[in-house]
Amino acid sequence: MPETAANPSSLFTLVFATALVCSLALKFWLATRQVRHVVEHRNAVPTVFADRIGLQAHQKAADYTVAKTRFGMLELAWGVAVTLGWTLLGGLNALNEAVTQQWGPGLLAQVALIGAFTVLNALIDIPFGLYGTFVIEQRFGFNKTSFKLWLQDLGKSVLLGLVIGGPLLLLILWLMGAAGPSWWIWTWAVWMGFNLLAMLIYPTWIAPWFNKFQPLKDAPLTARVQALMQRCGFRAQGFYVMDGSKRSAHANAYFTGFGASKRVVFYDTLLARLSADEVDAVLAHELGHFAHRHILKRLVSIFALSLVGFALLGWLSTKVWFYTGLGVMPHALGANDALALLLFMLALPAFTTFIGPVFSWTSRRHEFEADAYAVQKSSGAHLASALLKLYEDNASTLTPDPWYVRFYYSHPPALQRLHRVACT
Repeated sequence: MPETAANPSSLFTLVFATALVCSLALKFWLATRQVRHVVEHRNAVPTVFADRIGLQAHQKAADYTVAKTRFGMLELAWGVAVTLGWTLLGGLNALNEAVTQQWGPGLLAQVALIGAFTVLNALIDIPFGLYGTFVIEQRFGFNKTSFKLWLQDLGKSVLLGLVIGGPLLLLILWLMGAAGPSWWIWTWAVWMGFNLLAMLIYPTWIAPWFNKFQPLKDAPLTARVQALMQRCGFRAQGFYVMDGSKRSAHANAYFTGFGASKRVVFYDTLLARLSADEVDAVLAHELGHFAHRHILKRLVSIFALSLVGFALLGWLSTKVWFYTGLGVMPHALGANDALALLLFMLALPAFTTFIGPVFSWTSRRHEFEADAYAVQKSSGAHLASALLKLYEDNASTLTPDPWYVRFYYSHPPALQRLHRVACT
């Protein structure tokens, strides 16, 4: 009898490796299609946009898309290599042995394992982050971040991770060891509670660490925004302008928080580019997400999926073949909770790749619904003109590959989106 049929560990290794290779092949195929499609349409602006978008802007968007997609392929290949290094090639097993020898068994050793893994993984990713920011974004005129500011952001992120993530990790690992077979239910509840708390405190306590938020001082625009909020039946803590221009030339606006912490935030780059009518339409779109309960629906989906994920982790963590099949020898007597968490995090993406299009499709449908709401509460013409400016300013290609869109795009491509706005 073949070994894979008799040995669950070998069988799981084969299943994992197959899923990883298939995921990589699919993503490379989609990226190749995207590059080819964008390049083929680089030298001609689509007819429907010809009177609004110049050839130079269209070509910039094409070149930016191609550069990011090719870089993404490199990141993807490297990510698969790193995953294999941590799992089947024994990286995590070696790290676990080193931490155990240094700290011995126990809760602190498990925290140290996850901490060491996180630090090493972050160091591995730093070159890609630097290249994406200071080469690609810089080349196309989007990067406004200095290396000093980049380092400050990194330091702040590390500090937040220690102050917030450290105690949370300690609590989760303690629950995994102390709550019995149903630990995954309690851990899921803690994780969801943390996410809800983060949504509450992020706008007022965390976001200001990275950006300055000043009250909107444009009186006429403030009046328009207040009138729109009243028409839509929404209240917010305030209207703020964020200094997004100190890091990037990309523009955006968002409605964040919930309950008493809800606030409307405009990037300063957005206000510099759009007219008051267009800002009104963009905000109406954001309010449309709340009117259609998209945020609540996404939260419910996240809650449900994470519950399934924790239940699956709870089951897998009791199976020796889960560890050995991914290249790690679990402790015979000590706890393996940290190993289970890390292996689950490393293996899961290979198996969830193929359900990604479902979430992308749902997100695009929500964007269409929010656009329709904006047309009703504001102006379709102003929304269309604002979207065109944002597509141009953010160098979003007008000619993406249809299959790439179906698989990845959380927002509809320009042609579909503006056609739907015009028909609403």
